[in-house]
Amino acid sequence: MGILSGNPQDEPMHYGEVFAAWTNLLGNNGMIAGYQAFTHHAGDGDLKKLLEEGIQALQNENHQLEELLKANGIGLPAASPDRPLANLEDIPVGARFTDPEISAALSKDVGAGLVACSQAMGQSIREDIAMMYGQFHQAKAQFGAKVLKLNKEKGWLIPPPLHVKGKE
Repeated sequence: MGILSGNPQDEPMHYGEVFAAWTNLLGNNGMIAGYQAFTHHAGDGDLKKLLEEGIQALQNENHQLEELLKANGIGLPAASPDRPLANLEDIPVGARFTDPEISAALSKDVGAGLVACSQAMGQSIREDIAMMYGQFHQAKAQFGAKVLKLNKEKGWLIPPPLHVKGKE
């Protein structure tokens, strides 16, 4: 039996797997801080709920990523402390993010996250890591569908130019 046979958790991580997990954790830490700040700017209750759901999902991912990295002797990136509570009315109007801007940022992050998960799955040789990223991908796709639905319901979606075939 070779080094890459048997229990995948006994196999060493390769540099691509390490980099993907470490940068995923670092990026999630930044998004958590950003989404916490966005919750103070958001006026729409449905958007606030999605932000909280997004924070919880990122924290769940982080727990798995931290366990993976620690089990393989890899140091963790620094994380920002939780944001203090703030009141929307205390934020000057010109300094506030609007609900459509916040929702657009969520949409962008979901799209980037789906691509990153796909790349991590494709480069993984450890089945457990590939499966973990498959689960992350599925959760992000479901979350993205909720964000898309909210954008449509609230009128925040700005579609690209639509191709409508004219009559010939």
